[in-house]
Amino acid sequence: MASSKKVIMREEWEKRLNHIRIRKEDMNKLVMNFLVTEGYAEAVAKFRMETGTEPDMDVAMIMDRMAVKEAVQCGNVEDAIEKVNDLNPEILDTNPELFFHLQQQRLIELIRNEKIEEALEFAQEELAPRGEENQSFLEELERTISLLVFKDVSNCPVRELLDSSQRLKTANEVNAAILTSQSHEKDPKLHSLLKMLIWAQNQLDEKATYPRIKDFLKATLENPAV
Repeated sequence: MASSKKVIMREEWEKRLNHIRIRKEDMNKLVMNFLVTEGYAEAVAKFRMETGTEPDMDVAMIMDRMAVKEAVQCGNVEDAIEKVNDLNPEILDTNPELFFHLQQQRLIELIRNEKIEEALEFAQEELAPRGEENQSFLEELERTISLLVFKDVSNCPVRELLDSSQRLKTANEVNAAILTSQSHEKDPKLHSLLKMLIWAQNQLDEKATYPRIKDFLKATLENPAV
């Protein structure tokens, strides 16, 4: 049975795309939003000088937020908590899950540095009471404590907790919370636009055969399969 989809060849598709005009001002705002949200303070200042695009957040605020994120990524969780409280004490007061994850990261760092007695004491005094109030916290605490059971951590089923990716995960969670407290979206607008583009392309797949975007990073098109 012949396909009922409309076939749009590459030449026609590219011609249609070329007719779409995007203002440079809008593109600059998207770039600036990405730099602000991701915390590239130096790039924000440079991009503002080059394009005249104003950030929607003071550069000093960006640097303060990045200091918190960097502290977590370096394993200095206590310092990060102090910096968050300096920025806005309500962030941790109103977000028990974030505070637990920061305390969990402190426990991970103690285990990483082989401070076993201190780790056990910290878990019992600071994390166990929270686990009694929240089942998911208790499960996460048990996973973290299991790191102590294995002399060779490479054999531990939760060894990923000691990976740098775990630090980054916690740092990103803190970053998002600070942005939210500052009435700023926690993800760059560029991410949302990309999701919308993928959704639109999937919807169009049902109605037409056309040169789909093969590589979103390089913006390359694939030839339609007729």
